[in-house]
Parts: sequence; structure tokens; C-alpha cells
Amino acid sequence: MDKLLRVVIMGTGVGLLVLAAGYFWQWSWAVATWPWPDGPLSYTFVAAIQAAIAAALLWIGITREWAAIAGGALNLVVMMAGLAVFFLGMELLLYALICALFALVNAGIFWWSHRLPLRDSRPTPPLVRWSFVVFTAVLLFVGIALILRLPTIFPWPLHPDSSVIFGLIFVGDAFFFLYAVLRPQWHYAAAPLWSFLAYDLVLLPRFIPHFGAVSPEHALSLYLYTAVLLYSAALAIYYLFIHRQTRPLLVAAGGVS
Repeated sequence: MDKLLRVVIMGTGVGLLVLAAGYFWQWSWAVATWPWPDGPLSYTFVAAIQAAIAAALLWIGITREWAAIAGGALNLVVMMAGLAVFFLGMELLLYALICALFALVNAGIFWWSHRLPLRDSRPTPPLVRWSFVVFTAVLLFVGIALILRLPTIFPWPLHPDSSVIFGLIFVGDAFFFLYAVLRPQWHYAAAPLWSFLAYDLVLLPRFIPHFGAVSPEHALSLYLYTAVLLYSAALAIYYLFIHRQTRPLLVAAGGVS
């Protein structure tokens, strides 16, 4: 069972990385899965989200800390349930059905995984936990603003319906970080950090050149968004690769080596 679960989780992670690459380079088969034509930066954002989910899944598959799936599953329950309602209202029934099924599957995964104990009981470092508190608040604020289709929230003009989708993604992500705040053990925090690092690595190469093309009304958003990306990347790199109590990688069992 353990081996099968590991294969399924890591296989899903690899599949999402392939899809992320398709969106990043705008391969026709990948962007055809999006409900409507959109812009290059919006496709890059979608690629970053897929890479973020993939990074968390691959880390969980490597470490076999199955309890850490719970935060990501909760994220997807909130996100997919919201998307199902949104697509149903737009009469995009196939998208609504797919999202509803994903919400139900992840609800089952959350119910199963949140009761599992972690094998590694290291606490979450205080800076990580308080950073997650801030991330949760920012994601909720920005997510609600995007759902309301407020302009200039993103560093580029958004398709009005993409704005709602991105907002629901942010609200779901807020629950990912909130779960790690409420359960202050390192392995609950590591998955969001891996996700944020992958997200940063996809977005930053496209954001840096955008400074030369951003319109004045979107400039402040670009500066703030980039600052968040740089901070989260620094936080992830320090605690995943440098900090003595949390840096060991590819750990199959708990404990610091």
C-alpha cells in the first residue's frame, strides 16, 4: 500500500510538471485545456500553480509523510468547490463536473490524511509560522479582490473570468498555509515552502522582463508581487537548504541528520 501510494502521488506530481511546462511554453495541447483564450502571463501563472502542486506532491512522495497531504487536499477542496460553482453558473458543465469530482476526491483525501500522525515531530520555526500567517491574510485579501474583479490587482490586465479563477486559487492557497499555521510541525510547513519555491521559480523569470513593459497602473502591483516572490523564495531556500534543523532533504524517516 505504501509503495502504491508513493507511485500514485509522485506520478501525479510528474504529470503536473509536464502540464506546467505545456502552459509555460504555451504548447497548444496544454492551453487548449483552459476555458478561453488568455494572455502569456496568465498562462505562466497557471503553470506556476501546477508546478507548486507538483512540488508538494513530489516532496510528500519522497518523504512518505502522508499526513502532510492534508493541507494541500484542503486547499484543493476549497479551490475546486468554488470553481465548480463558478463554472456551473457560466454553464460550462464539463468544467463544473470535473472540478466537483476533484473537490469530492480531495475531501476524501483530507478526511483520511488529517488524522494520520507525522513521523517527524520537529516544530515549525517561528519565522516560517508567522510568515505563513501573513501569507494567509494576503492570499485571502488578494483572492477576494480578484473574485470581485477589481482592476490592477495583478501586474497585467486579466480576463474578467480568469480573475475569478485566480481569486479562487488564492483563497484555496490561503487554507494551505492556514493549515500549517494551525499544525505547527515542520512537515506541515515544508510542503507549502516547496510549493512556494516552485511557484517563484516559474514566475520570476517572466516577471523580471515585465518591468520594462508594465503599464503605469499595474506597476505597483508588479513591485509588490515581486517582493512577495523574492521573500518567499528566500524563506524557502533558507529553511529547505541552509537552516540546520530543517535542511536535511530526501528524508525517508523523521529526525535530523
